[in-house]
Amino acid sequence: MHIVVLHREVVGMGLRKALRWGCFGALGLMAGCGGTNDGATDEPASAGHTDAEVTTPAAPESVEAAPTLTLHDGHQVQASPPLAPLPTRFQPGFHQALRLSNSVGSVTTYRLKVPVGRAGSRVRVTFRSGDGTLTLQRATVAKAGASGALASAPVSLTFNGNAGFTASARTLVTSDPVAFPVAFRDELALSFEVKGAVAQSGIDAFPDSWMKSGAFATTQGALGGQPWEKSLGVATVDVEGAPGRAFVAIGDSITEGYMDTFNDTRAAWPALVEKQLGVPVVNSGVSGQGFWDAHLQLPQEVLALQGVTDCIVLLGTNDLGAADMTVEKLEQRMTQILDQLQPMCRLWVSTLLPKEKTNEGSYDLVKTQRREFNDWLRKLTRAEVIDLEAVMRQPGNADLYKDGLEVDGIHPSAEGHQVMANEVVRVLKEKGGL
Repeated sequence: MHIVVLHREVVGMGLRKALRWGCFGALGLMAGCGGTNDGATDEPASAGHTDAEVTTPAAPESVEAAPTLTLHDGHQVQASPPLAPLPTRFQPGFHQALRLSNSVGSVTTYRLKVPVGRAGSRVRVTFRSGDGTLTLQRATVAKAGASGALASAPVSLTFNGNAGFTASARTLVTSDPVAFPVAFRDELALSFEVKGAVAQSGIDAFPDSWMKSGAFATTQGALGGQPWEKSLGVATVDVEGAPGRAFVAIGDSITEGYMDTFNDTRAAWPALVEKQLGVPVVNSGVSGQGFWDAHLQLPQEVLALQGVTDCIVLLGTNDLGAADMTVEKLEQRMTQILDQLQPMCRLWVSTLLPKEKTNEGSYDLVKTQRREFNDWLRKLTRAEVIDLEAVMRQPGNADLYKDGLEVDGIHPSAEGHQVMANEVVRVLKEKGGL
């Protein structure tokens, strides 16, 4: 595998340039703020890590084709079917930003049930370590059954030909490709035996996932043990298939899908858009994050993805009203995010949703900043704008949700996520050629 160490020294360069130089900017010149909690008291603050090792697969061969579809990993492929079959490529079918760290004292098996939004013949899985050393001794992939059982025989994953690996803190490790045909929206069971520091999400959003003390990655029946509904360890599932559009959604708890104590990533707006459009829309939302945290983690959580064609950004809610925050700073930070993303993908930006209360600063200031920032977003020309505020707000008051579209004045309800998804789909069809 190829390991690239990411350092702090370089500000604002694209991923390919960073990989070429062996470093990537963490935007250390920015004044730190944001990343405050956006109203959900059970979402811990995100810890930023800027020094990390990222496992990157060997670059595939270029493909000559016309007309072309840009995959933003250095290659182009045919956008319309030619006489010969399209080449196959790896693109993400599942992704989760794993900002927190879970310490596992002895070997424990986790069986994570995840939906995959891409069809293909082979898969590879990227794992992420937490704040210390992680040892993974064995991992398998299978079709998921009910209650932690497998609906197909488990297929072992390997890592440079080995059954497992040991990785240092905040490292991405990608498995070797394995033959495992999947269909669009298949549910996969990823079982892995680990000990040490494992990266994990902040909210429960993966029902029918399990954990059990001991080594049981190859167990085909119900795993037993106890329910485990956080995303843990598994950062990305890439699927090899015919090239096409592949989206990543970048945001906070609204994008991750927080609604209550227990949630389901399948009910978050990115998954609903994926289901309607029939193309992967992977989720890189992180509960509690603002622009600052997004900048720090962008190299591992977004820029490390291969084959992404489009990026949708819904960020800024957690920055409103923070100490020393101004609308000008919000604009600067969104600009810096877009500067980093532009070499990788086509840009889509959403306006901020209504916010009926705040845990940070003056609510009057929050309302003013949100309205002014949204006005600025609507005038952007470098990105296509998706005006989600317009479909979520009350007609007579931009600071209030329509009845039934929110759960706590900040986070959308399940119905609200469906309204958001419908608008995203409408705009992507109108302006995105889908």
